[in-house]
Amino acid sequence: MSALTSGVIFLSAAVIAVPIFTRFKLGAILGYLAAGLLIGPSVLGLINDPEQILHFAELGVVFLLFVIGLELAPEKLLRMRNNILFIGGGQLLFCALAITALLLLFSFSWKISLVLGLALALSSTAFAIQLMEEKQLLKTPLGQKGFSILLMQDLAVIPILLLVSALAGASNSDDPAWWVSVLVIIGVLFSGRYLINPLLRMITHYGSSEVMTAATLLIVMVTALVMQLAGLSMGLGAFLAGILLANSSFRHQLEVEIAPFKGLLLGLFFIAIGMNLQLHILFAQPLLILGASLALIAIKSAIIFACVNVNNQPGTQPLRLALMLSQGGEFAFVIFNVAVNDSLLPSELAAQATLVVGISMALTSPLVIICEKLQQRKHQAPEYDSTSDVLEPEVIIAGFGRFGQITGRILTANNIHYTALDNSAEHIEFIRQFGNKVFFGDATNLKLLKAAGVEHAKVMFIAADSDKHGFDIAKTVSENFPHIKIIARAKSRLSVMKYRDIGIYANVREMFDGSLVAAKMVLQEYGFDEARAEHMVKLFKVHDEELLDKSYQGNKFDMKELIKVSKAGRAELESLFNRDHQD
Repeated sequence: MSALTSGVIFLSAAVIAVPIFTRFKLGAILGYLAAGLLIGPSVLGLINDPEQILHFAELGVVFLLFVIGLELAPEKLLRMRNNILFIGGGQLLFCALAITALLLLFSFSWKISLVLGLALALSSTAFAIQLMEEKQLLKTPLGQKGFSILLMQDLAVIPILLLVSALAGASNSDDPAWWVSVLVIIGVLFSGRYLINPLLRMITHYGSSEVMTAATLLIVMVTALVMQLAGLSMGLGAFLAGILLANSSFRHQLEVEIAPFKGLLLGLFFIAIGMNLQLHILFAQPLLILGASLALIAIKSAIIFACVNVNNQPGTQPLRLALMLSQGGEFAFVIFNVAVNDSLLPSELAAQATLVVGISMALTSPLVIICEKLQQRKHQAPEYDSTSDVLEPEVIIAGFGRFGQITGRILTANNIHYTALDNSAEHIEFIRQFGNKVFFGDATNLKLLKAAGVEHAKVMFIAADSDKHGFDIAKTVSENFPHIKIIARAKSRLSVMKYRDIGIYANVREMFDGSLVAAKMVLQEYGFDEARAEHMVKLFKVHDEELLDKSYQGNKFDMKELIKVSKAGRAELESLFNRDHQD
């Protein structure tokens, strides 16, 4: 089958299944799983090599972990260390022990029980995070506990794989020595700290937007490949690269560039999981497989609920999170494969366990929906991102030259969180030397604005050097985020009028206020007292603003008309000053 035909099948399945499942509030993930099951070998058999597809689609998980890393600056990760170690570590330990003990009761050997216990204790990072994002839970304090559990599980995959090989007594001479892995990690840390940012600056200066996209993909894929060759996890490598770039000026731009590939490949990943489900095993042993799937969900839900509820989280919210993390994970497939190759796990048992993991994924979304329905009946409002402990910007500053920096400094002095965007990499590098944090990106890019947190902002300050660029930003923001109050820098009276046409009436004329201060000083030096000079300047300001309103209401872009209004205004102003002087 050609790649084009396969692509048509995958896209058709997703386009048909996902909207249907979303329409009935079952979630996009379950739609992808159902689509994969339908086109896979167990049903229609349109695709006959699902394992190869799954290996390729794992890049979706890699990209997901990279984006997660971008949102976790090292200092934030340090703050989460207790959640990662105690909640995440506790969940993994207790789940593994509980599943191992249950399997021992069913007369499995201790080695098989331990391998299955460790593998099934892992949840699906891709599945759970996608579900938490859909339910707007990820950025809440509770969601951050859930993320800590997933992060600890991802970190534990490599030690678990090493333990499986040790239990089997197998050793692969092709595996790199431990010191190679250490050197690779050091190399990734060094590259992220000293090489990637200069590379991105060069690309923004000399390359196009397509080259920036290619560079983003290259960074993620090279890091993942190098870590894999060193015997480590691809996802761990991408996550580490993301963390190292979390404080980079290019963070939001990288997130925007990778997002389409992450979304498509994650969808393909869930389709591939659905394709790998062997329904004939379910039909042959329905009670065993369904019972094991429900038992897995029940055990993990109870333990995760207990772990996240240690600090007395109110209500039934921890149960909602526990259900989101109760399924088996994609790394279980990797562990099963290694155990089968090392003759530690029978292939038939591995196939049954794989099906249990897949069915637990399929059951997760419906169970979460049922939990939410019960909450609604008890008149308990679900917890959403509105209670986030993640610092979202309250102000967006578009353009961070000297004009925008003054506002930024005043906001910082008042502990008001803002995000500054500028589309000059050289300018950004210069500004960062003085301790200001500004991100690379064009504020007319809707996806970039969303990545920068514009949906959480109250105010947008357009301080762009170019009026034309400012108009474009104003149109984009006012059309897509009408709740945001926009203040715009204007270089001339004509600029003010064009902003008013867009619907932006809060304008700051670039030179106007400074010119008024200068005029007051000149009047004082000429001989007027301070009060008189202040009065004359205020009188001029009021008159000028009225004149601007008259110009806007008339034929505002007809130069002859503007000249006429201006001359009439000058005569009126002279009359006002004369009358004021006589009084």
